[in-house]
Amino acid sequence: VQLQASGGGLVQAGGSLRISCVASGRPFGTWVMAWFRQAPGKEREFVAGIRFSGGTTYYGDSVKGRFSISRDDARNSVYVYLQMNSLNPEDSGIYYCAADGPGIVIPSRLPSEYVYWGQGTLVTVSS
Repeated sequence: VQLQASGGGLVQAGGSLRISCVASGRPFGTWVMAWFRQAPGKEREFVAGIRFSGGTTYYGDSVKGRFSISRDDARNSVYVYLQMNSLNPEDSGIYYCAADGPGIVIPSRLPSEYVYWGQGTLVTVSS
C-alpha cells in the first residue's frame, strides 16, 4: 500500500491551491480518506475527511467554508483532493493524506486512528 501526496507549494495569502493524494495497492472503496496538517512545533491537526459511498465530508473548524475535499475511486486505488481557498499563513504546514478502514463510517479526527499515511506535501502561505 502506498499513499503519495503532491501539489504543495508556495502561495500568497488569499490565494488558492489544490493538493492531491493517490492511494494504491489495495481496494479503498470502503475506506475513509482524510487530510491532516502539521506545522512546526504543533500537533498534527485534522483538516478534512470524506466517507466512501456518497462521500459525506467533514472539516476542521479552522477550514470550514474555505477548503473542500473530494475523492475519485478506482478499482485498486483512490484519488483524494483538497481544494484550499482563501489561504492564510496559519494554513502553512505539511499536509498528509491518510486512510482508515475498511468500513469506518465517520472519519476520526485522531491521527492515531488511521492505518495508512502518505509522506506529506509542504504548503507555505506567505503574508
